[in-house]
Amino acid sequence: MSQRRFSVACERNREPIRRVLARWLPDRGRVLEVSSGTGQHVAHFAEAFAQLRWMPSDRSDADFDSIRAWTEGLDNVDPPRVVDVLDSPDEHLSADVVFNANMIHISPFETTSGLFRWAAHVLPAGGQLILYGPYFEDGVETAPSNLAFDVSLRQRDPSWGIRRREDVDDLGAAHGFVRRERVEMPANNLLLRYLFATPIAG
Repeated sequence: MSQRRFSVACERNREPIRRVLARWLPDRGRVLEVSSGTGQHVAHFAEAFAQLRWMPSDRSDADFDSIRAWTEGLDNVDPPRVVDVLDSPDEHLSADVVFNANMIHISPFETTSGLFRWAAHVLPAGGQLILYGPYFEDGVETAPSNLAFDVSLRQRDPSWGIRRREDVDDLGAAHGFVRRERVEMPANNLLLRYLFATPIAG
């Protein structure tokens, strides 16, 4: 029996994300996906961008069977690894791009700080951190569906919730990242592209 788990949201958004990634991803290199979940994203992107080495990860091994099932037969995908951004960065891990989808709003805000800290450790100067998900933005009208979603998230866990894009930008800057692009996506989501520009001493 297949170990594949299935996410309707991943199935819906993977192709719109791929179309934007086609403009941003390098011709070669390694992509670390933080919080790979079911494995649907990394499987779709690894097939589409065969010139890149893909490194799926999650905070525990609970979904590794699903990730392996989705990526079976793809020779440019590493075995899934444990990456918990609240732990100290792995000194042996390096990547040219870090990609994360739909984690920031279903975790405490310190997880976002941990994500930037990990990305600053594994990326070279000029490396990219790409984030996908819903955000609130100053001066931009919020869709009623996102407002309702935020309420439901905070009811599940008060430390969760849709973040202000400006707060995420500021947090990125504190870790040496500059946001270069913002792309509006279907279902009131954004793709944000950050460049690692200024390594933080210490």
